[in-house]
Amino acid sequence: MASTDASTDDTLDLHLPEEFIALFRQEGGGRAGTRTPPPHDDLLDRVAGWGPAATPEGEFHLVPVHVERDVPLIARWMNDPAVAAFWELTGPEGRTGDHVRNQLAGDGRSVPCVGVLEGVPMSYWEIYRADLDPLARYCPVRPHDTGLHLLIGDSADRGQGLGTTLLRTVTDLVLARRPACTRVLAEPDVRNTPSVAAFLGAGYRFSAEVDLPAKRAALMIRERSSHELP
Repeated sequence: MASTDASTDDTLDLHLPEEFIALFRQEGGGRAGTRTPPPHDDLLDRVAGWGPAATPEGEFHLVPVHVERDVPLIARWMNDPAVAAFWELTGPEGRTGDHVRNQLAGDGRSVPCVGVLEGVPMSYWEIYRADLDPLARYCPVRPHDTGLHLLIGDSADRGQGLGTTLLRTVTDLVLARRPACTRVLAEPDVRNTPSVAAFLGAGYRFSAEVDLPAKRAALMIRERSSHELP
């Protein structure tokens, strides 16, 4: 699996919906209207603090992207033809840098991360609020639904089941660290059959094909199971 591709639609161009704001008012208690939406770093429950996770391949850690340190490596991955076919971020390093900076400059609804396995940076992730993403315009979503984009950086790490292992690990992290989240979503291109297979192997189910502006996507969903209830 090379990548679970990201849509070229901008994650950051969707304003907080009124029902989202109302939800936090209701949960806040006290007088109606006294509760405001959470601080930016609360939209995804502080990904930076989720900590490491044990996998059969070693310790894995999601580390939020630091532009100067990480963009050169991520840009190299983006220019791999197997990745470029779905992410569409080929070209100079600045193009990838702009893509990452747009998320870092946003309100925290999408957090770009480097996946570090046994101390080695080897994958790129985007953890995002699906209910605050343009995806919500094209398919039903629930409050706090969390989405994943993933690419495995080096070809030597692909095709060995590692993508499935990491998807399962990160999905478990999301459900453990985000108690309000009941589902994790992904929308790989339907042509990206290794990616779809990896999600299925990680416990996701295929829900529907969805026409997005840049692709026809396979909507993959992993529901929180009864033993994972907070």
